[in-house]
Amino acid sequence: MKTISILIAAGAVVIAALSGCSASTSSMKEEGVRQPAAEREFRAVWVATVGNIDWPSKPGLTTEEQQREARAILDTVAALGMNAVVFQVRPHTDAMYKSDLEPWSYYLTGEEGKAPEPYYDPLTFWVEEAHDRGIELHAWFNPYRVRLSRAGEINDSSIIRRKPELVRQLSGGTWWMDPGDPRTLEHSFSVIMDVVRRYDVDGIHFDDYFYPYGGENFPDSITWTAYVQSGGSLTRSDWRRDNVNKLIERLANGVKKEKRHVQFGISPFGIWRPGYPPSITGFDQYNGLYADAKLWLQEGWVDYFTPQLYWPINQTPQSFPVLLGWWTRVNTMGRNLWPGLYTGRMIREEGLDELINEIMVARGFVPEGPGHIHFS
Repeated sequence: MKTISILIAAGAVVIAALSGCSASTSSMKEEGVRQPAAEREFRAVWVATVGNIDWPSKPGLTTEEQQREARAILDTVAALGMNAVVFQVRPHTDAMYKSDLEPWSYYLTGEEGKAPEPYYDPLTFWVEEAHDRGIELHAWFNPYRVRLSRAGEINDSSIIRRKPELVRQLSGGTWWMDPGDPRTLEHSFSVIMDVVRRYDVDGIHFDDYFYPYGGENFPDSITWTAYVQSGGSLTRSDWRRDNVNKLIERLANGVKKEKRHVQFGISPFGIWRPGYPPSITGFDQYNGLYADAKLWLQEGWVDYFTPQLYWPINQTPQSFPVLLGWWTRVNTMGRNLWPGLYTGRMIREEGLDELINEIMVARGFVPEGPGHIHFS
């Protein structure tokens, strides 16, 4: 999301119309916006902290300023009839909460490892404020990303210094954990389960980042060689996918064992593979991110599945309804299928009708449990 204000300024009328709240029927008629009949549905928005995209607006704000910004976002979410926030708690291998496993985030205080002053726990604050408004709070993690080049100085609190054997430097100054090292799985699993145990979150959420985009050249020769020498028989590509699959399956089981009511959801890239279905072209996450998203859905490892369907209805090579229909057909375990919508860009480039039409399409495909998550 570029900023939550795009949703507020440009999409308020539409979202309010779809939610059956705040905007009156007469005002919607004046705006020329059609009001579809709304059922109870999952209506969520992503709140990104990486790069200070949504919150906080910049590193180093005071506690009072951070809390004021958070309340403003949640007040808007509630006013628009949304009922869930997907809050990014681990933008890198860092934390937007008190953790003994990873350092405080640079995006919070301007220095990795530095706690907010005066002290408070942002995740506790977000959970309590969301629940006070009747809003679910899903904790959003990036399982492997270590840092971007613009994330301040590397200091001794960073996993780059603490566990250098687990990380790899990519081109452009980006760092990534090596999914092929079993210790990476253990670390990320422990970090996520720590939040499940200690916080009253309603869900655990991943987006589309597994192996990095352009991951074909990921520098994992050490772990790949170790796998082969141990008797492993998979191809390198299948081995990479298996590394990710092991984390997904273990989390699916671990979350339910710890707190059965906590949902586990993933929002993968919207295209599984080009040619599925036949009219679709575009990026191949199966061989680019080593993400077998169809497998996760068909194994039932997720409670909800949010393919990022960021394209218009009439864009034939990546058509929204064609892709959603395909995902619906392969959803053989009947998991909640709530597409991700690029609301900000859609409003800017396609107009309000496109947003309404996509939500109506989603409701038509999944009438028994509709939902959508908005990226702005």
